[in-house]
Amino acid sequence: MKAILTTIGKDQVGIIAGVSQFLAKKEINILDVSQTIMDGYFTMMMMVEIQESQTDFTDLAQKLADLGKTLGVEIKIRREEIYHAMHQL
Repeated sequence: MKAILTTIGKDQVGIIAGVSQFLAKKEINILDVSQTIMDGYFTMMMMVEIQESQTDFTDLAQKLADLGKTLGVEIKIRREEIYHAMHQL
């Protein structure tokens, strides 16, 4: 399953490392990434691939939110199907 992961917050050292290390430990592959800093705020969007059989999506979303609190940013993950559905309305 593909999902979109967003990370937003005040720029600081270690955000990319923290998120990518978490994903690597969960064996979640990063397919694409875009990141920028706007007026001191870090923004990153990732397309990731998750093995559904190995991951409880709700639990993953909560763990990413918790990681975001630790890193001082907001991290959200949504299934790719949600974006497809929104653009078909």
